[in-house]
Amino acid sequence: GRGVGVVGALFAAVDGAARLWDERGMWRSPAVRQLYPWRSALRAVVVALALAVAIVAVPLLVMALGLIVYPIDFVSKMLGASGAASLVSAYLRVTERAFAPQGLPTWLPRIVLLVLGSTAIAALASGYRRSRGRLRRGGFWWRLLPSPLTSTPAIDLTWTALWDLVRGAAQLKEPSHLELARRYTELLADNLGQPGFRELLVVVHDVDAGRDLVCALVAESRRAGLVRRASIEDTEARRAEVLDLTGLGRDHLSDAVAAALTIPLATEYHQVQFAPEAYWRGERHRLSDRPAAIARVVDELIALSVEQIIIVSAAPESPGPHALGAARTDGRGRMGEWMQSAEAAALRDLLARDQGSSPRIFPIQPAHNPVGPFDFEGGFDDRSARPQSLAELMNRGYEDAFHQFVEPVVGASGDRVGMA
Repeated sequence: GRGVGVVGALFAAVDGAARLWDERGMWRSPAVRQLYPWRSALRAVVVALALAVAIVAVPLLVMALGLIVYPIDFVSKMLGASGAASLVSAYLRVTERAFAPQGLPTWLPRIVLLVLGSTAIAALASGYRRSRGRLRRGGFWWRLLPSPLTSTPAIDLTWTALWDLVRGAAQLKEPSHLELARRYTELLADNLGQPGFRELLVVVHDVDAGRDLVCALVAESRRAGLVRRASIEDTEARRAEVLDLTGLGRDHLSDAVAAALTIPLATEYHQVQFAPEAYWRGERHRLSDRPAAIARVVDELIALSVEQIIIVSAAPESPGPHALGAARTDGRGRMGEWMQSAEAAALRDLLARDQGSSPRIFPIQPAHNPVGPFDFEGGFDDRSARPQSLAELMNRGYEDAFHQFVEPVVGASGDRVGMA
């Protein structure tokens, strides 16, 4: 898998796919609604600016209070009520005190400076923490502008759900991501070939190397072919790209999962420290997902002599004319629109290329999907004018899998076998 598909690959490889979609599964958990939140530093800046504007607007509110006091005074005098004069005089006394030299003109600038200054210091500290461990180019002030979203909740939820699957009924404390990844790798390597256990292949993108990284745990018979190729040049390139999870790359599964859930530009890159004896000689690289890497996943599967490939994607097919929906204006919606469009284009290019003698590829994708990549609370369907939840999207996925693969492919194969 690639992207969020890596989560499905992790669970399916150890016969735990049902823990994703069942009633108490990961995707039905309330914690899913909090995935990819806006970064706390960015939220703090927005709150500080709003608070500063509100503080500056206090004098205007004091003046606007007169628009309420004077009409009340006028109506009271018309009705002959007593106490109207005292109301106006009280308002005048409040106004005089508020705009006295030792009042609002003195304290408001100090409060605004305190709010904005403390927020700037917090943003500087956050930028310094993010920049540690690697040299950076550009002005220091650019560190105040972090990526808008954070992938940490998605990564933590994935490993927590996987720990619930691995530990079973034992009440044990959840280990670190690295330690849990090691236990997972050992579990899969020891049981590979047993019923329910499957080979694992994950593709992420190395921003610094300008190439994809392939993290794989495959059977012994396929392992030698992961790196070795016909020519020395090809073998050298494979050494730069392939991380064998049973060899030197055994500690990088947690990095691969974090990188797969890292969205370029929308979140901070995941940094990985390679071993000194590895190809990259201890360098620290930045990793992320790449939507077009689906073609690389297929190429790797073809190289491993896979006979048929089923591609499951949430990106809908091209609707054609007269099917435009309302454009998203919220920040997460805008980023989600681009991601969904890029993934749909990558899948379309993959299916359109000449397969030749390659294995057959069976795509499963929705004809229409109003739930965007960041709509963890569900989306709104413009075409039917109703909301659609994430649970309903999963149900539609079952239907699409049945109508697009089980019925026409598996069912047709069974009919041919029966006729034979």
